[in-house]
Amino acid sequence: MTTKASVLRILEEHRGRFFSGEEIASLLGVSRSAVWKAVKSLEAEGYAVSAVTNKGYCLAADTDILSPEGIRLYLSLEYRDIPITIHKVTGSTNEDAKALAVAGAVHGTMVLAEEQTRGRGRLGRSFYSPKSSGVYMSIVLRPNLAMTDAVLITTAASVAVSRAVEEVSNQTPGIKWVNDVFVNEKKICGILTEAVSGFESGVVECVVVGIGINVIDPGFPDELKQVAGSLSGQHCDFSRNRLAALVANHLLELSAALPDRSFLDEYRKRSVLLGKPIRFLENNVWCDAVAVDVDNSGGLVIETATGRRTLTSGEVSVRPRN
Repeated sequence: MTTKASVLRILEEHRGRFFSGEEIASLLGVSRSAVWKAVKSLEAEGYAVSAVTNKGYCLAADTDILSPEGIRLYLSLEYRDIPITIHKVTGSTNEDAKALAVAGAVHGTMVLAEEQTRGRGRLGRSFYSPKSSGVYMSIVLRPNLAMTDAVLITTAASVAVSRAVEEVSNQTPGIKWVNDVFVNEKKICGILTEAVSGFESGVVECVVVGIGINVIDPGFPDELKQVAGSLSGQHCDFSRNRLAALVANHLLELSAALPDRSFLDEYRKRSVLLGKPIRFLENNVWCDAVAVDVDNSGGLVIETATGRRTLTSGEVSVRPRN
């Protein structure tokens, strides 16, 4: 770990507390000059570090920059050492994570970005990912799961995000099958799960789960204002590092429990579709149905005029067709 990273870890762990340069230098076994240079480097990256004569250095409580050090503070002990990469700007964290997965990235590897220029959602859609407004993250999973059960990963990710959002915001998210998380009837999160290998064996050996969460309101484009929401207004009273870590904690925990499917009961309780009339898109035609259940493979059970059937993929809506 570099001196800069080590200094940041100390300041992150003790936000609001002043540490003298001498104290930090002693803890790290470096010179006071090295600590001073590290602090200056952090300030250049945007960290708000207070420097007071005879008191030392202190990281401002409202500093909200994604960092491996900040995320690790909130990771469960068993995940504390997973690899974490953070980009200031990238095209797509999913593309970055897939490249790492192909190169052998271990289970749990995280890739995050402050901004995405080519953020992607399902069905070829883009995901609006402006600077410092959300948590844009991808996690490499190696679940050794049958291809037919792959949708379980996305449903588990929806539950993981919902749990994390509740912990940081006290809001109660709802899930729109299969991959959207809603708060106050607006989408605050989208999830894109992509298999990386395993087609020949019929087993999902490796997947990348991409998660985009709108944390603060960035000023959505006109075409998104009616459907997209955020967890906060212009300011946020919780750390994005903490939110990212909690999502990872829950997703990694749930990925280990995929075979028992116990999380599906929670998924059903959080559903914003069950019991409601919906429309689903089939062969480019919107069809009417009622959502009645989520089966044990994560499929949406619907009632149509011709009987019951299960959707395993596709697009559904509770809104009337334009």
